[in-house]
Amino acid sequence: MKKNEKKNRGWLVLPLLFFFIAGIGWLIITCFEGRSPELDLRLASDSLGEDAVISIDFRDEGRGVKEVQVSFFKDGKNHVLEQKIFPATSLLGATGVDHVRVDLPFKPSALGISDGVGTLRIRVRDASLRGGFKGNVAYLEREVRVDTRPPEIRVVTRRHYLAHGGSGLVGYRLSEPVVRSGVKVDGKFFPGHGGFGPEKDVYLAFFGLHHEPGSGSEIFIIAEDFAGNKGRAGFPHHVNARRFPEDKINISDRFLNWKMPEFQIPGGDPDSPLEKFLKVNNLLRDKNEKVIFAATEKSESAILWDRHFLPLPAAANRGGFADRRIYFYNGREIDRQFHMGIDLASIAQSPVPAAASGKVVMTETVGIYGRNVILDHGCGLFTHYAHMSQIDVAVGDRVKRGDTLGLTGVTGMAGGDHLHFGVIIHNTFVNPIEWLDANWVENNILSKLRDIEAGI
Repeated sequence: MKKNEKKNRGWLVLPLLFFFIAGIGWLIITCFEGRSPELDLRLASDSLGEDAVISIDFRDEGRGVKEVQVSFFKDGKNHVLEQKIFPATSLLGATGVDHVRVDLPFKPSALGISDGVGTLRIRVRDASLRGGFKGNVAYLEREVRVDTRPPEIRVVTRRHYLAHGGSGLVGYRLSEPVVRSGVKVDGKFFPGHGGFGPEKDVYLAFFGLHHEPGSGSEIFIIAEDFAGNKGRAGFPHHVNARRFPEDKINISDRFLNWKMPEFQIPGGDPDSPLEKFLKVNNLLRDKNEKVIFAATEKSESAILWDRHFLPLPAAANRGGFADRRIYFYNGREIDRQFHMGIDLASIAQSPVPAAASGKVVMTETVGIYGRNVILDHGCGLFTHYAHMSQIDVAVGDRVKRGDTLGLTGVTGMAGGDHLHFGVIIHNTFVNPIEWLDANWVENNILSKLRDIEAGI
């Protein structure tokens, strides 16, 4: 009997012993896990300026992140930028911190760090008991350059005569490679394009002024380097005031009944053709301009043309640039809008020539503009052809000055057969008359381009 009792107790001890050994094994595997933590460094550039931010993600899916340290070593001195130790949240020392995000503002001047090459050192330790309770460690070193000096800008063009609603061109050199550069006009940015001149070190920036009085009060060049340093420089210029006329337009019931059915208003049509006209002339006009500008967001970084722009042949000017159009219905003023192009009328369905050599970037119907063609002439300069009855080119086509793009028409909000011709510089409508004027183009654009290419 006693022998059987001992035998039974033996069978009871075996499972307990098994679970005890398994528990010890689990503790060893868990507490002494050997997977290293992970770190992910993200820098906008390998150059760090005065306003740089060092972003790092630390991860550990085992026992959690225990300690992180970030330092910068330069000129024999180690500058600790960040050090964090996370407390244990269990009896076995785990922290439960599986992810840590660190965003460190880097201020070299405050730390006494001079410009030049240094080493970013990053270390993360987890809460494993491995390695004599020191845990698993991941380490990263990255060589970076401290750069707190803004790029220097040197203007190389001399004559900058501007006008309200007009265009300008400035050339400049930079002391270092940059992320972006260009001209700011009253807060609006016009990107520059590099690669010009004998050494391919000159940047060109076409820019435009708003047509309203007072525009052009603040014009300067900006440049931002890879470290985030921003330089700016003014350049000599003169802005001629220019006033644009008013144009009174009578809207008839015949026009409303003829034109309004082709337009679609989101949310359904208003009760009357007049109410629909007002929505088309305001809300749809704004929406259509955004579509036009979207087609001009990207431009080739080369000058694709070489002469003043070509107008519609044998055409009369029926509408001027920046005319303040005042709309009347039954003798009552109902709306006001600016006309951002010129209207050229010739024989109905006249061939429309390309004003200059370029690349086709749009061929579609856009609301009030009807059937459109937009050409890219390089470095942010575009021409716009609207109200066409027929389009004979396709997006991606290369055209030469004088090539036929299609035929004039009455599509969109046109009340009679004509071509709406516009010039766009980086999302800004500018006066086309300047670009059709051989003397203006020679004195303000082509002579500058020749001087730049000659290294003058």
